[in-house]
Amino acid sequence: MSTDEKHRSAWLPPRWFIRAAWWFHRRLYAAGGARFLRRPTAERAGMLRLTTTGRRTGQERSVIVSYVPDGSSYVTLAMNGWADPPPAWWLNLLANPDAVAETVEEGTQRVHAREATGPDRERLWELLAASDDGWGELDDYAVRRSHPTPVVVLELSDQAEPLAQEGPGEGGQVS
Repeated sequence: MSTDEKHRSAWLPPRWFIRAAWWFHRRLYAAGGARFLRRPTAERAGMLRLTTTGRRTGQERSVIVSYVPDGSSYVTLAMNGWADPPPAWWLNLLANPDAVAETVEEGTQRVHAREATGPDRERLWELLAASDDGWGELDDYAVRRSHPTPVVVLELSDQAEPLAQEGPGEGGQVS
């Protein structure tokens, strides 16, 4: 079996399942707020709620993403369930990199997004792969895409102060 065949044989759940999981995460957050966000451990990534500004609508859009901490920053991948098109939240961040991230540990913080490049990207890619949260086979899944998967760094903004907590009924939409 060639390397390309091996990479392409990495199993992914059906697209309907991935979309259902995203829907479930949003509803779970809407019902119970941040207490349902997972804390990162040495063995697995955490989950955070990322709120961006819609690039076309200007409205707030929220999504739950997996992340690993890197110092005071959060690192994630701009992927759309490993589908080829970029996720809407990443397109929103490209248009306006200022956003809000909510984690169990830190609460709600203002962040500024950037794409990691060069040696920084390679280091962070390895950090993500080591989290063994389904990302252990990053290279196997990434080869399915027609373009490199952006490694997104969410850095605390200069005015990084905890924001007032939103009510649990604040569900998110993706745009």
